[in-house]
Amino acid sequence: MNRHPAIISGLLLVLVSSSIAAQTSAPEPKLAGAPDSSKAAAAPDSSKAAAATVPTFLTTAQANAFVSFAYQYNLNTPSSRQNGFRSFDVDDNQFSLDVAEIVLQKAISKPGETGFRVQLAAGTGAPAHAQAAGLSLGPNADLQQAVISYIAPMGEGLRLDFGKFVTPLGYEVIEGYDGYNDNYSRSLLFNYAIPLTHTGVKAGYAFSSTLSGMLMVVNGWDNAKANHSGKSVGGQLTWAPAEPVSLNFSYIGGPEKTDTNGFVRHTFDVVASWKATKTLTLTANGDYGTENKASLVKPGDNAVWKGVAGYAKLDATSDFAVTLRGETMRDDGGTRFGAPTPVTISEVTLTPSLKVSDRMVVRSDLRYDKASENLFIKKLNSPTKSQTTIALNVLWVF
Repeated sequence: MNRHPAIISGLLLVLVSSSIAAQTSAPEPKLAGAPDSSKAAAAPDSSKAAAATVPTFLTTAQANAFVSFAYQYNLNTPSSRQNGFRSFDVDDNQFSLDVAEIVLQKAISKPGETGFRVQLAAGTGAPAHAQAAGLSLGPNADLQQAVISYIAPMGEGLRLDFGKFVTPLGYEVIEGYDGYNDNYSRSLLFNYAIPLTHTGVKAGYAFSSTLSGMLMVVNGWDNAKANHSGKSVGGQLTWAPAEPVSLNFSYIGGPEKTDTNGFVRHTFDVVASWKATKTLTLTANGDYGTENKASLVKPGDNAVWKGVAGYAKLDATSDFAVTLRGETMRDDGGTRFGAPTPVTISEVTLTPSLKVSDRMVVRSDLRYDKASENLFIKKLNSPTKSQTTIALNVLWVF
């Protein structure tokens, strides 16, 4: 049975209930010459009656939404109508509802507070490719995050999160109301070098205004249900020594092969960002990964992958920006790109974006990929080393 439409409908009902509760609890503006209703003892208190019909937590919870719609075209015109080596923007020459997302949460910021976040997504792009093993709402829906949070009264506050959450690794994100990428298409590093989500527990602490850290113990890469008895351990150190500069150092390591705790995988990730001027921001992201004796190219050897990406974003005006991304990634063991030989893929992407309103963004995406082998497909299934795609994307954020 296809259940995710009912789930989305239920969350929409929750959003409406939250909105009604907020409106009915707000005081009516007092007009000049109008009678003071507070002195009319016999007048019924309609706000209390309305509030009594809405669960208490809904009056303090926050509801948000995010929608992404796109059209893209591959100049290779592959017969499969699929873009090569993409995980989210896969479909060629068609309109796509990439994702429609609803988030319900109770944010926390002080020691002793408890909160939660539930994030549901449906669509033809992100949900289908970000699903974690062992948890599926259908081929085009995903419970992207479901987290219970608590800030323990230790020092400045030790934040604990329990559940399923997006990975802290990498510069780019899956995208949502509280964060979307400067480019429409995702990087090779995001698609192939790092995980997307984790299920487990993490603890974060701010040591000072410039230094914070996080530790996590999770099932592994994209596993809502573990496929072995081992666990992966990860962490992140964030340092912002000065306002225009920030550095993130992340790591995760643990077994990833089914039914064995061997073949341990290690992944190191670094992100450095520098706001060079008021309008120009430069960012670099580097990844290095290895998996013991997992090479598919040379059986018995370690699988190794590595890559680097650079970003330059120019905010030409308050509403118009242009982002240039360039990157290269090498897979020596065949475990990332799936090729029988060591392969390097590089790409460059240009993305101009226009903020139409506070909630709506329109952007285009021109991307060129080049591989060291014939990994891409042209019309009539002819192999080639390159691929060019063009996309138009519309975002709406609430």
